[in-house]
Amino acid sequence: MSESGTRTLPTALPDPADADNVAYDPSLDRLREFSSNLETTTEFGSPSYVSDERSRNADKTKNAVDDDFDASDYARIEDAVEHASEAEMVCVDRRMGRHPDHSYVCRLYVSKEYARIALAWAKLFEPVSGDADPDFVTVQVPEYDETAIRILPEEGVTAVLGSDYTGEAKKSFLRLFMYYAKKQGGLGLHAGSKRVTLQHDDDGDLDEVGQLFLGLSATGKSTLTAHGLWLDDPEEATMLQDDVCALLPDGTVAGSEGNGLYVKTIGLDADEQPAMYDAVTDESAVLENVDVADDGTVDFDSDRHTSNGRAVISRECLSSAGEDIDLDSVDQVFFITRNPTMPPVAKLSPEEAAAAFMLGESIQTSAGDPSKAGESIRVVGTNPFILGSKGEEGNRFRDLVADLDVDCFVINTGHLGERSTDVGVAESVTILREIARGTVVWRNDETLGLTIPAEVPGMDIEEFYVPDHVEDFEREQERMRTERRAHLSTFEDLDDEIEDAVY
Repeated sequence: MSESGTRTLPTALPDPADADNVAYDPSLDRLREFSSNLETTTEFGSPSYVSDERSRNADKTKNAVDDDFDASDYARIEDAVEHASEAEMVCVDRRMGRHPDHSYVCRLYVSKEYARIALAWAKLFEPVSGDADPDFVTVQVPEYDETAIRILPEEGVTAVLGSDYTGEAKKSFLRLFMYYAKKQGGLGLHAGSKRVTLQHDDDGDLDEVGQLFLGLSATGKSTLTAHGLWLDDPEEATMLQDDVCALLPDGTVAGSEGNGLYVKTIGLDADEQPAMYDAVTDESAVLENVDVADDGTVDFDSDRHTSNGRAVISRECLSSAGEDIDLDSVDQVFFITRNPTMPPVAKLSPEEAAAAFMLGESIQTSAGDPSKAGESIRVVGTNPFILGSKGEEGNRFRDLVADLDVDCFVINTGHLGERSTDVGVAESVTILREIARGTVVWRNDETLGLTIPAEVPGMDIEEFYVPDHVEDFEREQERMRTERRAHLSTFEDLDDEIEDAVY
């Protein structure tokens, strides 16, 4: 680990290489064997599991930076450590990230009977070469008698108690990845990253455009990050990261997951998402909470277990994924929203972009709180895993995109008004491709108070003029601006210039 320094981990944690109760770094096949009694084998030959918990427990998560951490919270961490010292466990080490200044050794302890969690998690990150002490440690005890997630960010320790959801293990490490990016002067982002290679000149020279996509789960982040933009060789669009990365002060974007992706499967369609479908239906995938019949038949349209069905897929099986996970430089940032009063795309100033970052407007998804799926929601940075001051995150974002001269946009992947017009994948992809090419003609719209396209090659953008689709648009827009100003005023550390940039 580069900048985070040496931290003291709980001394009671066993040395996994010497502990009799710990199966240390077993093979993926062995981890699957440990969980064979819980597996339904799919028609593709991949393992499928059903967990008791079907989403993250945000309301039962506390960290020692933002929350009042009392003796009972430390006691829960000690309970997890004691369990890891006495019960049958599996322990897996993996490396998160490849960037020379932002790479960490991660150690996951999981109760052996839940080795399927370690199997899925281990497929996301890369093996550790040589002997290395862990930078971050998570102990997951699903059989604990209450649900509690407790985090000691400075010590790099997370206890996941009472949850058997794989997403808790994954995010326990990515949460700290983002936290230490901020400590290094950068910013951790719940974002996908993409490199677009385009032929701009008649002489055949190729230019590269780096893109980031910020959005809550199930808003189209994975779809847009992985999409090939219908480019023909030698042009191409390459997915680097799907979920979490770090924007660093020099403009590089550090990736986190080197081996796999943890993707939503509900509604997965072979025709609309062929690359993703191929990866999810490969035998190397691990399915979680997907409807799989006893004979192995998979139904991606069914929400029998949950609408938050997931699959861990291999990057090698995703045709749009590149070998790299780091982006040399970022040129464009897109905030994904599903606010029906927003246009298909708008271009933002650094202050407006920081306001969009702080507003984090979207629709609640089943990955967060399934009981509220479909409701409007605001999450700073569309990132539920921020540690520390959220206002300072907005200031840092504004400073970074301004210093690095990054173009920022808000893109609506939902519908306009009362579902009168959908902004589909075809429209969003056309917009992304033409913005990357630099062919979009922009205009300032006084009614919207935003800079929107006047022309988009290959698309009749006038059909998507949002005031034409929202009844009494001006009143609705004023209501939204009032709500946005009130929301931004709640962040004490946020600069006034960002509050004043509300659109």
